[in-house]
Amino acid sequence: MATKPDVKPQMGRRGSAPQTRERILDLALELFTERGYDATSLRDIAERLGTTKAALYYHFARKEDILLELHLRLHGIGGEVLDQLDAMPDDAARAAAWPQLIDRVITQVAENRQLLLLHQRNQNALRALEDDERHQAANEDMEERFRRLLANPELPAETRMRMACSLFAAMGGIMAGGELLGDIDPEEQLGLVRKIVSGLFD
Repeated sequence: MATKPDVKPQMGRRGSAPQTRERILDLALELFTERGYDATSLRDIAERLGTTKAALYYHFARKEDILLELHLRLHGIGGEVLDQLDAMPDDAARAAAWPQLIDRVITQVAENRQLLLLHQRNQNALRALEDDERHQAANEDMEERFRRLLANPELPAETRMRMACSLFAAMGGIMAGGELLGDIDPEEQLGLVRKIVSGLFD
């Protein structure tokens, strides 16, 4: 049986295809945040990358595909935490580790503030992705994994409620910062979120 030739795209000095793909996503994130998703074209992204629109099609067939990949970066943060929880021996250990893991989520989400801005400024475009199969699968997987832990009756109800409240307080606090609480310094915002979330476990 004949095999397909090992053909690799010529990416020039910008590096390998995976590196170029991430570079496209980073630049698209900048543009979607600065100008808005609807006001940004594939040509705009290509020009900022220093390539042609046709070259982008090797990595992304549609602008919607770029937006979905950026959205899934936030899922990746939650996925890392869930992977760490899954590796623990039992739910008691997971509950004990929860405060430290939530603190880590706060750090990671804060380091990706531009992704939050993308969501805040392009809500209509993101809603249009809700029927995408990959989007639905990622949401369902994350919800199911969190539900499996938080709905476990072997953990005390108060413990599970504190875990749930801390998760939503962390995400809500960070997302409410930035433009909504723009008079507060970003580092002060982050410190306040940590303090308030930590207080849920005192």
